[in-house]
Parts: sequence; C-alpha cells; structure tokens
Amino acid sequence: MTQAPVREASANPTASSLRRVVTASMAGTVVEWYEFFLYASAATLVFGTVFFAQTGSALDGIIAAFLTYAVGFIARPLGGIVFGHFGDKYGRKRLLQFSIILVGVATFLMGCLPTYAQIGILAPILLVVLRFLQGFAVGGEWGGAVLLVAEHSPAKSRGFWASWPQAAVPVGNLLATLVLFVLSSTLTEEAFLGWGWRVAFWLSAVIVFVGWYIRTKITDAPIFLEMQAEREAAKATSYGVFEVVKRYPRGVITAMGLRVAENILYYVVVTFSIVYLTQVVQEGTSNTLLMLVGAHVVHFVVIPLWGRLSDRVGRRPIYAFGAVAGATWAFFAFPMMDTGEPVMIWLAIALGLTFHAAMYASQPAIMAEMFPTRMRYSGVSLGYQVTSIFAGSLAPIIATGLLSQYGSSVPVAVYVAVACAITLVAVWAARETRGLDLRDVDDADRQRVQAAAN
Repeated sequence: MTQAPVREASANPTASSLRRVVTASMAGTVVEWYEFFLYASAATLVFGTVFFAQTGSALDGIIAAFLTYAVGFIARPLGGIVFGHFGDKYGRKRLLQFSIILVGVATFLMGCLPTYAQIGILAPILLVVLRFLQGFAVGGEWGGAVLLVAEHSPAKSRGFWASWPQAAVPVGNLLATLVLFVLSSTLTEEAFLGWGWRVAFWLSAVIVFVGWYIRTKITDAPIFLEMQAEREAAKATSYGVFEVVKRYPRGVITAMGLRVAENILYYVVVTFSIVYLTQVVQEGTSNTLLMLVGAHVVHFVVIPLWGRLSDRVGRRPIYAFGAVAGATWAFFAFPMMDTGEPVMIWLAIALGLTFHAAMYASQPAIMAEMFPTRMRYSGVSLGYQVTSIFAGSLAPIIATGLLSQYGSSVPVAVYVAVACAITLVAVWAARETRGLDLRDVDDADRQRVQAAAN
C-alpha cells in the first residue's frame, strides 16, 4: 500500500507569511491584468480607428478590434495547458515569474506598433501576434496565482485568502482605465489617437519589473513540495492536462460551467458598457472611464467580503446568488444607463460588478478543492481558461452585434440571463467543499489510483 507523506507543521502558515504570499500573488496579477485589460479598453477607444480600415461605421471598427481582442482568449487555454503541465511539475513560482515577463514584453511591443495608415494590413496582423502571446501568458497566470495562495491557506479561511488574487484583477483594470482616463482627458483627441495611448502600454516595462521582483521573495506551498518529493521518489509521471481529464472529467466540466456566467457578465459590464455608453448614450470617453474607475474600486472591496462569506455559509450558496442576481442585471442596468445620469450609470456598473464578485470570489477555493495537488494547476487552468474561448472572448462581440442588429439592449440582457442559467446548473452539480482539507483530497486521489491499479 502506498504510504501518505508525513504532514508538516508548516502546512498552517503564520498570518505574516500568508500575507507575504498574498502580496506576491496580487502584485503579479495586478501587472498582468493591467496589461490584458488595457487592451480591452483600447480596443473600444483606439484600435478600431488606428489599426483597421475605416468603413464609415464606428461599430464596424470596434467589432474588428474585438475580434483581435478575442485572440487573447483563444490563446489562454493553450497557455493554461502548458503552464499547468510545467507548473504541476516544477512549481507555481517559476511559471509565474516567466508569465509576467512574457506578458510585459508583448504589451510593451504593442505600444510600438505602426498604424494601419503606415503599413496597411500588416498592422492588425502584428497586433494579433502580440495579443496571442499576451493571452498565452495570462492563461498561465491565473491558475498559478490563485493556487499559490489557496495551497498556503488554512482550510477554514481558504475562501477569504484565495479571493485576494481575484481582487487584484479589478486593481489591474482600475490602473488601466485610470491611465487611459488621464491621457484621454489631458490630451487632444488627435494627440491621444496619435501617440498618447502608446504611453499606457510602455508603462508596462516599469510595473513588470516590480511584480517580478516581489515574486522572487516567496516559495511554493509545503503541500506542493511534499507532493513533488513523493512523485520524484516514485518516479511518477501522472500529472498534466491528459491525466486530469482522464481522472477528473466531472471536475473540469463543472469548473467550465461555473465560469460561463461569471466570464460573460464581467465583459459585458466592463467592456460592452463602454461601447453602449459612448455609442448609444453618447457619454464622453473621459466621463465613461471615470465612472468605470469608481466601479472598479467597489469591485475590489466586495471580492474579499464575498470570499469571507463563502467560508461561513459555503461556496455554492454564494455562487448561486451571484448567478441569479447576474441574470437580472442587464434588464435594469441598461435602462439606468439610458438616463444619462452619472450616478445612475455608476450604480448600474457597480451593481453588475458586485453580483459578479459573488461568483468570482468563490472561484479559486471551489476549483482548487476539486483537484488533487499533483494535477491541480492543470485542472483549474483547463476549467477556467477553455471557457473563456466561447464566453468572455465572444461576449463583447455578441453584445455589440446584438445591439447593432436590434438597436436594443433587451437581446443583450437575454444573452446574459441564459449564461447565468448555465452556471446555475453547474452550481447544482458541484459538491460543497467549504472547510475541506486539501490533504484529504490528495489522500482520496491516492486511494482512487491504487484502486484503479488493482
């Protein structure tokens, strides 16, 4: 019989060491999502004009820019698979350091690209290549960042601690939106479209170094190091994406279902809302970005609160609330935006992000608790990133297309509600894992492997 490894006392870290891990995880996540969301914001404000031929319709250029935006989502599952495989083999820390460098280089080079007027069709082609590299790196970032925290966290408070890397995402988006707001409000439209937007991309070189340096100061969790030593002693090769699909197909499918509503709702709220406000409500670019900045602050605050609540009442009830509330959001939010009142617009966006946070905060803990340590990086990355191909990547395109076709926000609201219904099915199918010890998950996995071998 295979003997389980001795459980070290270091499995329960001190609050100070845990905060250090959280800080390192958040620092890199802020950097990478600053750059990823910078592209999303620039796609709605700049890229449709700068990198594509003009057809006379502003929405045509935006849709073309969103198609290149979707390339990043297509690359994310590939990044998740590659980073997950090597992250399960070599550790979370090494892969996180590499991912932050890769996304930084790609983003910096985006700021150097010539325009369509200068080099024609080659401009959007180069943009697509760099967007692919950016998405590939971000695809490997999420799983490593949340697992670094989740595997260090005590079972009773894993939901709270693991939600902090999620809270870093609105911080990255906040920084991207804030930088674009400052540039667009201080420069003339000609200067902003000519060179001002590039500054936001070049800033990545500075913040990448800061995030990379902070991540050099932490180590992988004891539970991973124990598993790594056990695997090396047995010369085992049972890890990676194929193994997790073979052993835990239910976990992968459930994780994908949980992701659908969260991913679609988020990009409708933070990306399509920019299109709706600037093209339909005729709100100014600077005012729109400023209201988004305020909403991102709310998002940052409520994510750890929902994470804490998931430790008290369970992962599934919090997730279900977020899906149900999210299904109602678009039906009242767009009429609120139609008023043109800044407070109403901000409230509509803030409520959407609050509902989203209920799902987003619970994700790291519930997904980490689905898979054993030997294949956890691969499992959470696959379930999380594959869904983004048909969810988040297409959400702004589908929403903009529905708006263009029907001239109404109601079809968009129905689209979001259907996505939430899919996620509710996944919540129903998921097991409640609040308070689960990750070592118990590993022990159960060893028993399954042994039973399969007999």
